[in-house]
Amino acid sequence: MSEQPPLVLVVEDEPDLADLYAAWLGDEYRVRTAYGGREALDQLDEADDAVDAILLDRRMPGLSGDEVLTAVRDRGIDCRVAMVTAVEPDFDILEMGFDDYLVKPVTSDTLRETVDGLLRRGEY
Repeated sequence: MSEQPPLVLVVEDEPDLADLYAAWLGDEYRVRTAYGGREALDQLDEADDAVDAILLDRRMPGLSGDEVLTAVRDRGIDCRVAMVTAVEPDFDILEMGFDDYLVKPVTSDTLRETVDGLLRRGEY
């Protein structure tokens, strides 16, 4: 039996954008989408298998990406995280505990390369 492809969770409050990212990644990875922070945490809590990488928007209504990232780390969920956001990085990101930071808009190639890099780092 062959090993399943890595599982990527796309967390984005704009459904069209989340679905686009999922379409871009769906040929190489198993992809789940969450259209908000609370939904992302619910999916992580209920997942039958471990998520390998999370693409996480920073600014979302309700639970922000920053809060989701803190919850992921506090819960000891062992996965790589890339922030994919329209927020330009500032000094506030230095202690956040993510693995990569992309500023929107992103291309399909950039998104795939980022996920590939996250997964390579996760192997070490």
